Amino acid sequence: MANITVTINGVQVEVPENSTILEAAHIAHIDIPTLCYMKEINEIGACRICVVEVKGAKGLVTACVYPVSPGMEIYTNSKKVREARKKTVELMLSNHNRSCLSCVRSGNCELMQLSREYGVEDPGYYDGEKTEAKIDDSCVHMIRDNSKCILCRRCVAVCSSNQAVSVIGPNERGFKTYIGTAFDIPLSETSCVNCGQCIAVCPTGALRERDFTEEVFAAIQDPTKHVVVQTAPAVRASLGESFGMPIGTNVEGKMVAALRRLGFDKVFDTNYSADLTIVEEANELVERIQNGGKLPMITSCSPGWVKFCEHYFPDMIDNLSSCKSPQQMFGAVCKSYYAKKNNIDPRDIVMVSVMPCTAKKFEIGRPDQDANGVPDVDYALTTRELARMIKTAGIRFESLPDEGYDDPLGESTGAGVIFGATGGVMEAALRTAVETITGEKLENVDFKEVRGVQAVKEATYEVGGLKLNVAVVSGLKNAQALLEKVRNGEADYQFIEVMACPGGCVNGGGQTQVPYGIRNFVDIRAERAKALYAIDEAKTIRKSHDNPFIKALYEEYLEKPGSHEAHHLLHTTYVKREINKKF
Repeated sequence: MANITVTINGVQVEVPENSTILEAAHIAHIDIPTLCYMKEINEIGACRICVVEVKGAKGLVTACVYPVSPGMEIYTNSKKVREARKKTVELMLSNHNRSCLSCVRSGNCELMQLSREYGVEDPGYYDGEKTEAKIDDSCVHMIRDNSKCILCRRCVAVCSSNQAVSVIGPNERGFKTYIGTAFDIPLSETSCVNCGQCIAVCPTGALRERDFTEEVFAAIQDPTKHVVVQTAPAVRASLGESFGMPIGTNVEGKMVAALRRLGFDKVFDTNYSADLTIVEEANELVERIQNGGKLPMITSCSPGWVKFCEHYFPDMIDNLSSCKSPQQMFGAVCKSYYAKKNNIDPRDIVMVSVMPCTAKKFEIGRPDQDANGVPDVDYALTTRELARMIKTAGIRFESLPDEGYDDPLGESTGAGVIFGATGGVMEAALRTAVETITGEKLENVDFKEVRGVQAVKEATYEVGGLKLNVAVVSGLKNAQALLEKVRNGEADYQFIEVMACPGGCVNGGGQTQVPYGIRNFVDIRAERAKALYAIDEAKTIRKSHDNPFIKALYEEYLEKPGSHEAHHLLHTTYVKREINKKF
């Protein structure tokens, strides 16, 4: 690719010839603010925050979509540019619910940041009629508040372009425009899959997860309850960002220390039940292969993906692994095996999970998720909710000492932690399935062919005389395309991993929000995944079935993988769902 020379703020810069002004400025170490722009997802030049001057052009141009040309002279910080951006922010705020102090995004709002940068104090001189505010709190996982919406359409783009669900979009026209569902039906009655990707990309507080932190604080303070917390693999690679740490910092030890100081009776690791999931899932895969079961078997760890399958691929429900997700397996084991060992009534255990995923809030209420007569999990919190709890409690997270999880449900292997990255479930399952099929010790446990943030990864392995074709896919639009090929007989796999969120759980809808000024140029998926693979590599035990605490669970309680008791506690069922049933 050839380079061309442009001049930005009086300095000559060489940039690739197909660059936009925004990309060229980034190369020149200059940040141009954006609101609507999401690289390769929402390139619409609508918000007008990124306007710049170009010599010879009529009026200001939008840097996010305007291409550079040889000899172009660009001005990103002229008086004209600054005034235009300030006026745009003021106009946005004039139609905005400015209850900023109490907003969940206070201090982490992209609109607030722009207001500070451009000296916007009180845009009251533009006040007048406001667009009618619409609040949709019908879903268990999120709340939509259009009084704080700036019509950037990021949520619309990610729901359509990444997730292929498209249940929200612009309604009405002109000043009356608002983002909503078709015919304004409640979001809960659409085929929304609860993935929360819309929340992750929203620049303001217009979209937020339904918060259950007060309920958890109340449970902790109830002396009659034994409150247990589990933390998902990907949370440790994102939580630190809520406290100013670099993207992808592993804060496992500080997170455990913080949870103890919040008052939880036991602090356990979902990685433990990720190991358990792999043992059950690998056993299920081997059984299907050897006994003519339904293939390809598809993973069932991602509740957003499971709901998507129930809505859009109901004919492939039998392909789903019957294994519960690690979150639900952990709750089932905690309220049975752990309760029995510690002589605790399961009804007195409050099981709290900390997840990178808003769909987990929906999953805990699904049918067949109450193996011991009580819900497997009582509350599912996001990474963001945990960060808020830590801040509310006045805990100085950054200065905490590193502490370890409690036994016996806090021990895990390297295979368990990589669940948080796309390809991790597949790699972990292969480590166990290969040894199960061959009966021989697997020396090289790194299946690097299924690693990375690519949309789709494929590999073929020769295992004990069997040819095993596998595929890994993340992002539901990518999953849709892959499964259409399977459905049409154009692709032949025995095992498929699907994650609803692009890049896997590290990029989940409940993770710490990163401004798109950063996300457009830094692959946060890869940075967070590095932390998980580093933990895996440092582990002494890297295969799930070698976890001594998992072995003890089977010896003392479950007998063997796939046993009657294992199926009762650790497996589930699915339902066929309609698509947007009201229209």
